[in-house]
Amino acid sequence: MRKLTVWTTDGFSRNLVLRTYTEPASVQHAQDSLERESAALTALSRSAVPVPELMAFDSTATHCEYPSLLMTHLPGSTVLSDAGVDDRVPLLARQLVEIHAVDSSTRPREYQARTTADTVVVPARAEAAVWAAAIDVLRRPVPTYDGRVLHRDFQPGNVLFDVSQNAAPRITGVVDWAGASWGPTDLDVAHCSTNLALLHGPQWGPRFALAYEEAGGALSESTLTRQYWRVRDALACSEEVQSWAAPWRDAGRIDLTPRLVEDRLNAYVSMLMDQCGH
Repeated sequence: MRKLTVWTTDGFSRNLVLRTYTEPASVQHAQDSLERESAALTALSRSAVPVPELMAFDSTATHCEYPSLLMTHLPGSTVLSDAGVDDRVPLLARQLVEIHAVDSSTRPREYQARTTADTVVVPARAEAAVWAAAIDVLRRPVPTYDGRVLHRDFQPGNVLFDVSQNAAPRITGVVDWAGASWGPTDLDVAHCSTNLALLHGPQWGPRFALAYEEAGGALSESTLTRQYWRVRDALACSEEVQSWAAPWRDAGRIDLTPRLVEDRLNAYVSMLMDQCGH
């Protein structure tokens, strides 16, 4: 990701963002990701959701050295601190409700599951019986659902805030639409809940889900169905939990050690299983 400042001959300038896929592993999925993101930005440009404006993209590197996408730069910054999380969670919830309310005439591709019962990595200090029960949740049939437009990676690292001094925080942008999909609202809520649980503490997972409903969002009526989606997302990050918080530490949250994040994941999964009396 690069921020570009472009100047014209008459002195006018504007900031743009260039997303380029250069790593061999990422290039394999670049076409799908860039086409998802370009379609999402185009569809959302007609909505109230604050997203970058798509300028151009080359998903197959026909004209560029690497698969790339060019978009406008949005104001604001990501906020990952514990301070002020009480104020930001309701804003995140309302923003996600707005995303799920988008009427997409061109439906994105169906969501893709990111883990299976056979690929879950159980943390070293986890309670084996709890995790065995959680893994069994993934073996249930996939619940039926009414599809909506999903961001698929909606979490604090992809939301920009204006946090000017002496002013209430406000969201200025939602970025990284490379995983835009069609699926159940529960899945986006589950993903943000997992991130908040690891970032701020396990209790923030269910608090976000509650805030989403209080903001007018609709989740599955069945407690077991809600558990399915939340457990599925939580276990999806178990495979890479040791590196999960690396970008957060780079952004200043040096307290989020691999051990702390692993312990929070373990506590969060136990919380999800206790809600249904595993």
